[in-house]
Amino acid sequence: MIRSLAGFALAAGLGLAMLPAATQEKYPNRPIKIIVPFPAGGPIDVMARLTGQKLSASLGQVIVENRPGGGSTIGLKAVASAEPDGHTLLYGGQMTLAVLPAMSKSLDNDSFKGFSTVALVSSVPFVLVVGPHVPARTVQELVAYARAYPGKLNFGAPTGATPQLVGELFKLKAGVDITFIPYRGAAGTVTDMLTGQIDLAFEPTSVLLAHIHEGKTRPLAVTSATRSPLLPEIPTMAESGVAGVVATSWTGLVAPTGTPPAIVGRLNGAINDALKTPDMAEALRKLGADPLGGSPQDFTAMLAQEAPKWIELVKAAGIKID
Repeated sequence: MIRSLAGFALAAGLGLAMLPAATQEKYPNRPIKIIVPFPAGGPIDVMARLTGQKLSASLGQVIVENRPGGGSTIGLKAVASAEPDGHTLLYGGQMTLAVLPAMSKSLDNDSFKGFSTVALVSSVPFVLVVGPHVPARTVQELVAYARAYPGKLNFGAPTGATPQLVGELFKLKAGVDITFIPYRGAAGTVTDMLTGQIDLAFEPTSVLLAHIHEGKTRPLAVTSATRSPLLPEIPTMAESGVAGVVATSWTGLVAPTGTPPAIVGRLNGAINDALKTPDMAEALRKLGADPLGGSPQDFTAMLAQEAPKWIELVKAAGIKID
């Protein structure tokens, strides 16, 4: 883990140093590809496509390509081993960028060289929701039911994604036995919960907001430190009697290690400019997200804070990374 985070720090520390102007003028000289290591339709995919649209306006053609599989390691390897020229980027979140590079055995080889941080993009709180068939209308009732019937309830989440970690964090802090059901993406999780195939889920507001407003699913709590402005009537986990379940779904863009600092700087500037535009802010708001932005160094500092927390949870919950 230390080696992985050190690689992020070194790359980000150089991120804004400038190379000769001629180098900058050559970039980009072909379409930029953003790889998403999850299926289309999930929250990270949606954020990546919004980002890609804005970058297209300032940098030229940007293509978003989904490379799911292997707990997102397929996408990670594809970008880490790509030419470090700024034309192949990775869009990911906590599990993809903070945990897998440090813990995945399949990434511990010469083909995985790591990443240079570019910029944080968004932050979204998670919501604990239950299907209409679940006999609980509060977190306290859910916990009581789960304790009375250990192993009966289940929750779905994409394998190797942050919703799985949030679910495991809830189980740990609430002291309940709830079975994990693996999915390939958020779309399948939500569909099966709405049809009664699974009992509950922990997904970002970007995925659940429309279903909540339409009354198709029952929200019990948000995982942010304070209530969400988009769901002001829904209590936090702490207010619901389960302390220590604080998590947001953040996303960011990274490039292969060795990407020229001038290119990292140009990408960072383009992303920060995009996040300040009214249409991007409105698009994120509709998804329940807040814009982040900042420098590559800010991204690296956040990784250094987030990674140990989630890695400790992975170990405590016995989650299989590979």
